[in-house]
Amino acid sequence: MANVLTSVARSAAAPPAARRRRPASLLPRVRRNAAAWAFLIGAVLCFSFFSWYPIVREVIMSFQKPVYGGGYTWAGWSNYIRIFHDPTFWQAWRNTLEFTVLALVLGYAVPFVVAIVLNELRHAQGYLRTLVYLPVMLPPASALLLFVYFYNPQYGLFDDVLHFLHLPVSQWVFQPGTGFVSTAMLSVVIASTWMNMGSATLIYLAALQNIPGELYEAAELEGAGLFRRIRHVTIPQTRLILILLLMLQVVATMQMFIESFVLTNGGGGVGDNTLSVVMLIYQYAFAMSGASNYNSASALGVVLLLVLAVFSGGFLWATRERG
Repeated sequence: MANVLTSVARSAAAPPAARRRRPASLLPRVRRNAAAWAFLIGAVLCFSFFSWYPIVREVIMSFQKPVYGGGYTWAGWSNYIRIFHDPTFWQAWRNTLEFTVLALVLGYAVPFVVAIVLNELRHAQGYLRTLVYLPVMLPPASALLLFVYFYNPQYGLFDDVLHFLHLPVSQWVFQPGTGFVSTAMLSVVIASTWMNMGSATLIYLAALQNIPGELYEAAELEGAGLFRRIRHVTIPQTRLILILLLMLQVVATMQMFIESFVLTNGGGGVGDNTLSVVMLIYQYAFAMSGASNYNSASALGVVLLLVLAVFSGGFLWATRERG
């Protein structure tokens, strides 16, 4: 009985485990995490100076106008009213949406098909992956200058091939716009798809190789053909990657600039057929006379930012997982 009472007394006198573990002092914890804090602070500073500050500055400039003698003054909504009354504003948005839709048809679907083909191959996969990814490693201007040569109506490779096949040649990016889709815009989309499809193809291929083989074996036992396996196994298993790349594709294509700048000499093409919103921002800021165009360019940049933000937020809300 005495031993039991002694052990109980010792247990009561002993401090709880939570009390015995005293929190470490602040200084050792800071020293342990100094490298992590340094990287975090560096990233925040980089984003602040090179991303967030320009955005804030752009919003402020969109409501200002220059004054004689230097400096800026408040202009209210005048810059926005100016760009909305510019006929090229609506033409640029039409071209941008046309490019986005065409890029989704080609630039979003083609890499997925190529990834499925590469995943089915059993030989030379590494070589073919390198071949598909090679255009991404080229500087964008160099890759597009290659298509400038291909599209040349006098000595271009594409017209030479059409002539060899006894087919009518084309003016490509210099073709006047006729119908719903202009030849110039379609030519820009083809060049952009070739230039950017490598990254999406490798992402799709990585997602395809993570699909359990048992699912395909079960589908084959059920008598499913190639297209049914793609529909009922491949697409559901890669749904998250497809959704993510769809959003990134739309956001990227809505900011088309270098394709229009290089292939069509600044977006003009024939009748402004390839003038994009970002190209119009560039023209407002650098290719038109008048210092106030910087503020109009800022206003158009804010409009584009709001459109992409609304689209991204709505897309994420519509595709979120509902429990």
